[in-house]
Amino acid sequence: MWGLVFAVCCVAARLGGIGWDGIGTNIMLTRFFLLVLLLLVVPAVRGQEPAPKADFYVAPDGNDTWSGKFLGPNEDGTDGPLASLAGARDAVRKLRKDGPLDQPIRILVRGGTYRIDGPIVFAPEDSGSQAAPITYEAWPKEKPVFSGGVKITGWQKESEGPLWTTVVPQVAKDNSGFRQLWVNGRRCVSARSPNEETFRSAGPGVTYTDREEARRDPKTKQSIFYQDDDLRQWPDLADAVVVVYHSWTTSRHRIKSLDPEKHLVEFTADSGWPMGWWEKDQRYFVEGIREALDAPGEFHLDRSTGVLSYYPRPGEDMKTVDVVAPREKDLLRLAGDPASGKFVDHLHFKGLTFAHADWFMPEATRVDGQAAAFLRNAAVFARGARHCLFEACEVAHTGGYGVWLENGCKDNRLVQCHIHDLGAGGIRLGHMTLPSEPQEQAERNEIYNCFIHDGGKVYHAGVGVWIGRSSRNTVHHNEISDFLYTGVSVGWSWGYAPSTAHHNVIDSNHIHHLGWGQLSDMGGIYCLGLAPGTQLTRNVIHDVLSYNYGGWGLYTDEGSTGVVMENNIVYRVKDGAFHQHYGRDNILRNNVLGMSATFGQIRRSREEDHSSFTAERNIIYCHPAQPLGGKWENGNYTLRDNLYFRPEGDIRFPGDLTFSQWQEKGHDSGSIVADPKFVSVEEFDFRLQTDSPALKLGFKPIDSSAVGLVGPAEWTDLPKKVKRSVLKLPGE
Repeated sequence: MWGLVFAVCCVAARLGGIGWDGIGTNIMLTRFFLLVLLLLVVPAVRGQEPAPKADFYVAPDGNDTWSGKFLGPNEDGTDGPLASLAGARDAVRKLRKDGPLDQPIRILVRGGTYRIDGPIVFAPEDSGSQAAPITYEAWPKEKPVFSGGVKITGWQKESEGPLWTTVVPQVAKDNSGFRQLWVNGRRCVSARSPNEETFRSAGPGVTYTDREEARRDPKTKQSIFYQDDDLRQWPDLADAVVVVYHSWTTSRHRIKSLDPEKHLVEFTADSGWPMGWWEKDQRYFVEGIREALDAPGEFHLDRSTGVLSYYPRPGEDMKTVDVVAPREKDLLRLAGDPASGKFVDHLHFKGLTFAHADWFMPEATRVDGQAAAFLRNAAVFARGARHCLFEACEVAHTGGYGVWLENGCKDNRLVQCHIHDLGAGGIRLGHMTLPSEPQEQAERNEIYNCFIHDGGKVYHAGVGVWIGRSSRNTVHHNEISDFLYTGVSVGWSWGYAPSTAHHNVIDSNHIHHLGWGQLSDMGGIYCLGLAPGTQLTRNVIHDVLSYNYGGWGLYTDEGSTGVVMENNIVYRVKDGAFHQHYGRDNILRNNVLGMSATFGQIRRSREEDHSSFTAERNIIYCHPAQPLGGKWENGNYTLRDNLYFRPEGDIRFPGDLTFSQWQEKGHDSGSIVADPKFVSVEEFDFRLQTDSPALKLGFKPIDSSAVGLVGPAEWTDLPKKVKRSVLKLPGE
C-alpha cells in the first residue's frame, strides 16, 4: 500500500515539473494523481488507529530494566516497554522521586500472559491522588493475564489405559505440590472417590449423648466410622483429603490414622461441628488418591516423584492442550496499614485479568466455617485501600475467594468485573471481627454490574458477595449464580449482639441457581444480626435448592433487625420465598413471593416477645406449597393488604384455617385471595395485567427489566453462555 502511495507521489511531482506550455494538461494530471493519493491514504489512515498514549508501557517482550516509555524494543535492544506490573509500579516510584505527581499517570499493558512469582504488591507509597490517579490499564481490545500458574508440558501416553503423564521436577525437588489443575481453561478434579455422589459414614468416631457437651469437646469432631472398603490403606494416604458435609459447611481433613479392622478414620484436625451432629450417617468423599483416578477430567499428583497423571476429557488432544497448574495463592495485594493511618489511595485497574491461584491444605488447622469466612487470603486482596477502582477486570480460577476488600477499605468500586471459577466465594467486604478504630473499618464500597458465578469448588460454603462487619456498602445490578451456598450474605453478629453492619444496600441483582442440593440453611440473600438501614430491593431471586432444610429466597437469621425487603421477585425455591428464623421489626413490602416447593411461601421459625416483621402489599403465589409455614401462634407480626393465590384452589392458613377463619382471628386485614393475573407464570413473567386486583391493594408493579447486568449486549449476554444442568425442586 505505502509503496504504491510513494510511486504516485513521484509521478505527480515529475508531472508538476513539466514546462509552462503544457500547464493545462499537467494540472489536470496532477489533480488526478492527487485524487488517487487521497483515495489510497485516507482509508489507510482510518484503518490504522493511532497508538494510545501512556506514561509507561508493559509488554510480554519488555524488560524491567528499560524505561517503559516505548511501545516496543528499539533496534539495539537497549530500551523499550517494561515486562511486568511490578516493573511499572517501580517506574512510577522512580517518577515520584522527582516530586509529587500533579497529573494522572497511565500505564498501558499489552495482551498476553504474564507469569508472576509471588503476589504483586502495591504499598501506600504507590498511591495516586484524586487529582492524579494512577491507572494500570489493558491495551484496547487486548487481554493481559497475570497468572499465578505455570504451564505443564511434556505429556506422554501411558502404554495401557486412557491416562497421560508428565513429570513436574520442582514438586519432587522441594516436596511441594498443587491441588488444582486447568486444561484448556477448564477446572479439573483432584482424583475423587466416589466420582459424583458421596459415601455415607457409619457414625461419629466418638459417641455422645449430650449434644451440647459434644460441641465443646474437640474429640467428637476428629473421627468417623466408615463403611465397607470406602477408605483403605492407600500408598498415598498421607496426601488424601477427606471432605465431610455438615449442614451449611463442609470441613476438610488430612488423615492421621486409619484402622481397617474398626473401620475408623481419625483426622489431624477437628471440624466446626461434632461428627454426626446433623446426620449420623453424614456424607463425605475423599480426593487426591491415585487409585481414584478413573474418570475424564480427573488428575493426580505424586508429590514424592513429581509425576502428574491426567485422564483427558473427550476431544482433548494432549499434544496441543494448554495445561496450567497454580503455584501462588495470592496474585495482587494492596497493602495499606490502616491501623497506622497508612493507605493505598486512588489506584485504578482496568481490563486486567488475574488468574490461577491455589489453595493449601494445613495438617493441624481447622478448615471449616460458615461462608468459608475462615480463609485469610484472596486472589486479589486489599487492606487499607481507599478510592481504588477495578473496572472490566477478570478474576478467575482461584483456590479461595476472588476479591477481598478487608479492614480499612473505603470508597472503592468494582465495576463490570467478571469473577468466576472460584475455590470459595466471589467478593468479601470487611472482616468477621470488629475493628478497634474507625480508620480500620471497611465501608462505602460499591459492587456494580459484575458477573459473579461458579463458586464453592473447594470450600463449598463460599458466598457470591459476603459483607461482614462493614457498613454503607452498595451491591447493585450484578448477576450472581451457581454457588453451593448463599448468593449474598450481609452482617456477622448473632442473637441481637451489637453490630457494625448497617445501611447496606443490595439492589437490582439477579441471584439464581444456588445450593444445587449440596448444603442446607441457605438463602438467595442472607442477613445476620442487627442491621438498621439495610435495604434488599428490586432483586430477582430464583432456583435455590438446599440439601435438607432451607433453600430460601430472602432469609433474615439470628436477630436480623431493621431490614427492609421491598420490590423483590422470588420464585422457584425449595422452602419459603421469605424466611425469618428470628429477628425484630423487619419489613417485607411490595414483593412477589411464590413457587416455593415445601413448607410455605413465607416461613416464620421462632416465636418472640416482640414484633417479628410486617408483611404488607405482597403478592404471595402459593404453588405448590401453602402460604404460611412455621410458627404463627403468638401473633407478634403484622400481615396486611396482601394478595394470596393458589392455582390448586385449596388455600389454607396456619391451624388448617380457611382464609376467612384466618382473618376472623385478626390477621391479614385488607388482604384478599384472588388471581393476581400475571402476564405468564409459565414463563416467569410476573408483570401484572391492567385489571390485576393487586393494583387495588396499592401494589406497585415491579420492573424486572432493569435488574442484573447493564451495558452492551456482549456483556449482558455473557451469562447466557454458562452451561448448567437443570435444577429440579422437590416434586419436579
